Amino acid sequence: MEPTDHAHHDHGGHEGYAGHSNHAGHAGHGGHVTQFRHLFWIMLVIAVPVIAFSPMFGHLLGYEVPEGGVLGALRWLSPILGTVMYIWGGKPFLTGGFDEIKGRSPGMMLLIALAITVAFISSWGSSLGLLDPQLDFWWELALLVVIMLAGHWMEMRSLAQTTSALDGLAALLPDEAEKIVDGEAVSVDPAGLVVGDIVLVRPGSTVPADGRIIDGSAHVDESMVTGESATVRRGEGESVVAGTVATDSGLRVEITAIGDDTTLAGIQKLVSDAQSSSSRAQRIADRASAWLFWFALGSAVITAGVWSLIGMPDSAVVRTITVLVIACPHALGLAIPLVVSIATERAARAGVLIKDRLALETMRTVDSVLFDKTGTLTKGEPTVTGIEVVLGVGVHRTEGEVLGLAAAAEADSEHPLATAIVRAAAERGIEVPRASDFFSSPAVGVSAVIAGEAVEVGGPRLLETHNAPEAKAAEAWRAEGAIILHVLVDGAVVGALRLADEIRPESRDAVDALHATGGQVVMITGDAEAVAQSVAAELGIDRVFAGVHPADKAAKVAELQDEGHRVAMVGDGVNDAPALAQADVGIAIGAGTDVAIGSAGVILASDDPRSVLSIVELSRASYRKMKQNLWWAAGYNLLSVPLAAGILAPIGFVLPMSVGAILMSISTIVVALNAQLLRRLDLHPQAAVERLRTAR
Repeated sequence: MEPTDHAHHDHGGHEGYAGHSNHAGHAGHGGHVTQFRHLFWIMLVIAVPVIAFSPMFGHLLGYEVPEGGVLGALRWLSPILGTVMYIWGGKPFLTGGFDEIKGRSPGMMLLIALAITVAFISSWGSSLGLLDPQLDFWWELALLVVIMLAGHWMEMRSLAQTTSALDGLAALLPDEAEKIVDGEAVSVDPAGLVVGDIVLVRPGSTVPADGRIIDGSAHVDESMVTGESATVRRGEGESVVAGTVATDSGLRVEITAIGDDTTLAGIQKLVSDAQSSSSRAQRIADRASAWLFWFALGSAVITAGVWSLIGMPDSAVVRTITVLVIACPHALGLAIPLVVSIATERAARAGVLIKDRLALETMRTVDSVLFDKTGTLTKGEPTVTGIEVVLGVGVHRTEGEVLGLAAAAEADSEHPLATAIVRAAAERGIEVPRASDFFSSPAVGVSAVIAGEAVEVGGPRLLETHNAPEAKAAEAWRAEGAIILHVLVDGAVVGALRLADEIRPESRDAVDALHATGGQVVMITGDAEAVAQSVAAELGIDRVFAGVHPADKAAKVAELQDEGHRVAMVGDGVNDAPALAQADVGIAIGAGTDVAIGSAGVILASDDPRSVLSIVELSRASYRKMKQNLWWAAGYNLLSVPLAAGILAPIGFVLPMSVGAILMSISTIVVALNAQLLRRLDLHPQAAVERLRTAR
């Protein structure tokens, strides 16, 4: 179906499985999840005969493994298959432990490697008659390997799920595109498109690459990029983004960016970089894991020494292995990366791109949000905000007629004020009469003949030319910093138009909700004091910096910081870049410049200022989850290690090694499940505002 709607849019490697430091890397390699799953099931099958034919396990359940005759050979199933499990099933942990030693960063992998190695050596010693028969731990070794693999599989699957945002973004691209070749639509692979190609996007189809509409107009679903559920009208000359959907009409699009240069690829890179970047909370967790290793190793040495001194060497080995197993800081290594990965994914789905993890952590402490006015709190384009009819001699015009005459006269002009007037007439459904003899005079205005009348639209110089008085409302409008244009018919003023940079309807909600968080809202602008104070009064902004030159914006941020405030700066232009870099958290409007985006830690894909609330909420929720996970992971180890060492043995309680391994895995699962609760947080700007209103 060819485009038919021509209405124009109105502008507005796991790396050796080594240690906790690579947990974020788990998420980037979904193949490792499959490998661990396969390895787990294979080891589970092998573990059955290892456990069943282990003499110690048989003794616990009250049956004997045959010792003599042909069946006596079955006693060697456990050592042989147990060795297979140690070498094959234990390889990830042995390799990881070796890498931790080589990297001088001992952690959980080394603890697991030590535990299974001690169990392996003591079991062979027992099987060969070199050590006490009670040191036969083949069944514990088998359970240990299986449980550890299960824990790793669950952990890596949780981390891999956090990359669903990246996978989902990649999946937004269509499998094929329709390229226009010699006037015909030909199906091609989107990867084969080049800049300059023309593609046909049918109704309901996905845009295959970033481009510019050259024919047609459609409502475009951009929710996958901006987080906004409402469709946006896009017409000729406007840009569309790869992965968005033309919902109701066909479009012809000229490709302007492909591959890594597309907006979608940029979003993927930002999410990926944020998930792999370091932060204060992660460094705390890494240090805690390192300290926990030495705590576990020290506890294991003390445990072995004490049990040996009281004449129970077999218990010394069992208790030592249990301490090493239960103290593995697996959950601690998972606590922070998983929360951050889920948080950045949830943010990306809501149109908030976290470029720097540190910015996400810092946002919860911000007490001053500094908005650049133009293009952030306002739309950054002139809009007709008032019409006054001037009553004089002759025919009296209505507001609609005044606007219609102005729109007709300005129809052939490309000036932004002319565009605003024409758009205002269209939005109000006013019928614009046909004009002729259009003429434009710089700094004066435009003129045209409409239904035999000479219609002129312009500023103060036009009035001077005709020696005509201005409208009564002009003085008040001027005090508010508005732009004033008068409409004249045959040299007589019939009305006046008030034009101003229109305030976004969402800005008031954003300011009110930020006040509900306990912070102050500050506005900075290069506009005159009257204009700035007018906007501030309408929005309820606490503090205003007006008449600020672009080069001085960063200094104003520093001034707030010197007063003891933690500042988040929201801006969209080149001149905002130094201020964004100076702020504790720089937030760039995604529609802004590359320079501004490059200086910010957080990027809003949409231009909705309420999205700042989403960042605040996500920061606070993420911090809560990080604290909960750190307390659980560290507290669990501090309580469980003494039990594993046998501190309650005098009253008859001894923690079995297999139970210790299960508890360790459960602690990892608890941390993972707690982090997953972040997925329930609705980060849509309106939802964030409503929650804060309710809380207040």
